[in-house]
Amino acid sequence: MNLIEELTWRGMIQDIMPGTPEQLLKEMTSGYIGFDPTAESLHIGSLVPILLLVHLQKAGHKPIALVGGATGMVGDPSGKSEERNLLDEDTLRKNLAGVKAQLEKFLDFDPSRTNAAEIANNYDWFSQMGFLHFIRDVGKHITVNYMMAKDSVRKRLDGDTGMSFTEFTYQLVQGYDFYWLYQNKNCKLQMGGSDQWGNITTGTELIRRKAGGEAFAFTCPLITKADGGKFGKTEKGNIWLDPNRTSPYQFYQFWLNASDADAEKWIRIFTFLGKSEIELLIATQHQNPAGRALQKALAKEVTIFVHGEAEYDNAIKTTEKLFANQSAPAESLTEEDLKNLEGIVQVSYDPKKINEGVDIVSLLAETNIATSKGEARKLIQNGGISLNRKKVDNLQLLVDSSFLLHQKYLLFQKGKKNYFLIVAL
Repeated sequence: MNLIEELTWRGMIQDIMPGTPEQLLKEMTSGYIGFDPTAESLHIGSLVPILLLVHLQKAGHKPIALVGGATGMVGDPSGKSEERNLLDEDTLRKNLAGVKAQLEKFLDFDPSRTNAAEIANNYDWFSQMGFLHFIRDVGKHITVNYMMAKDSVRKRLDGDTGMSFTEFTYQLVQGYDFYWLYQNKNCKLQMGGSDQWGNITTGTELIRRKAGGEAFAFTCPLITKADGGKFGKTEKGNIWLDPNRTSPYQFYQFWLNASDADAEKWIRIFTFLGKSEIELLIATQHQNPAGRALQKALAKEVTIFVHGEAEYDNAIKTTEKLFANQSAPAESLTEEDLKNLEGIVQVSYDPKKINEGVDIVSLLAETNIATSKGEARKLIQNGGISLNRKKVDNLQLLVDSSFLLHQKYLLFQKGKKNYFLIVAL
């Protein structure tokens, strides 16, 4: 299969510009995707564009990851209902360094390769360009009518908040990125999420009008969840690629907890497993849904891709210790087991309070297992709290040193999947 055929069966193509498949078959093509440095780490929403670049390189083409040092100062209105906060230069610099370091994990930058990956920063060319230069050499090539016709612009103009001039010009700025890369890096392809189609086509139009050239593009559908929830979000927030923000164990659990419908779709998108292997996994899942073959394969492949095999092994060990034998008493966990539980929330707590005895409601609130005493009471009344693998059903329970595992630990479970280790020190 060629690149477009591969991405099509995986469900990773939504819009595609005429001539794109032919261009990719004709010659090694440089293609780019932009990454906004809105944080020091990318989150799993960025995995799709990363994977598109990896697929591009595997197919023999040259990937360029554009980090938006300049566009990060402006803010992309695509898919947004209101203007986002602009970043100061120090924050932007830190974010750029973090994003670059992550991208270098996934792409091959070996200069001996003819299709070695590159990282570009659009601040390098925009920092030298003044406003008058921009409106004279870029703005005159794209009409306001053309810009107003974009969905991302129309939706904001029809909404309650409107759109600032800064955001309105974003598509010109992104369009110029494509033009600059076309002129300086012979980059003929831009990829991105489907919400970027308007910005991307502005770039191809600018290349046509300003350089008399031809450029190409395709987009990937935005990832959704079968239940309508937002992909990549949990009650604790984003799932990050940085292990210091989202531990490999928590990362693994996110994929393991995917619904059957989501797992069937996501295993095509987020793994490099072949078509026959995926079809076999889907058939196995349909025959025995309780076995969760899809979820296990998905969680394994994505965790290894992002964090490596050793962290995947640690996530498995933690999962087995926490879930494999729920009937076994918590006392069967050794101190080494408890200390090495990866990814579960650990909270220090005053041992004096435990020695004196603290009521369960206060303990849950003070350790932030519950957001308040009111929530703590509701969780207990609804059977949502276990202490040392025993369901808590007494609102008056006094937790003292007799509950400590190895004279130091309390193991709490909130709901089905959230674990907390309280350390008395």
